[in-house]
Amino acid sequence: MSDPASAPEQVLALDNQTCFALYAANRAMTALYRPVLATLGLTYPQYLVMLVLWEAESREGAVRVSFVGQRLRLDTGTLTPLLKRLEGQGLIQRQRDADDERVVQVALTGKGRLLKAQAREVPGQLLCGSGLDPQRLASLRDELRSLLVLLDEAPSGG
Repeated sequence: MSDPASAPEQVLALDNQTCFALYAANRAMTALYRPVLATLGLTYPQYLVMLVLWEAESREGAVRVSFVGQRLRLDTGTLTPLLKRLEGQGLIQRQRDADDERVVQVALTGKGRLLKAQAREVPGQLLCGSGLDPQRLASLRDELRSLLVLLDEAPSGG
């Protein structure tokens, strides 16, 4: 028996698009984070930047802006305004490398480090407020990571 979603008239149905399911789920997840992160004074993209910096600080301290961009899969044009806003909030500090002025380093400030303690509550608050099963959520995360690896390895369609 063939998959009804593969019938010619269903190929372009919105509900049969994996890309749309991922897009809609991403928007819904981001909406769940919004009120929790508002208590920290962060948007979801700013929270992601802070996660990278909190993780990196425990290993190497200041990191290159390019490292943050690689971890978050963001280009400089998208990342720079995020970093400027975080710097304006006093959470991070950007500084040009003394040896190579083309390189910009970013580091947490004391205020940024202190925010980490509050942020530790975010995953638990999100889980409690969402009604999601922790094991199912972890399984979904692992599936999405596997999908990302496959997509990274796929030949580009250009």
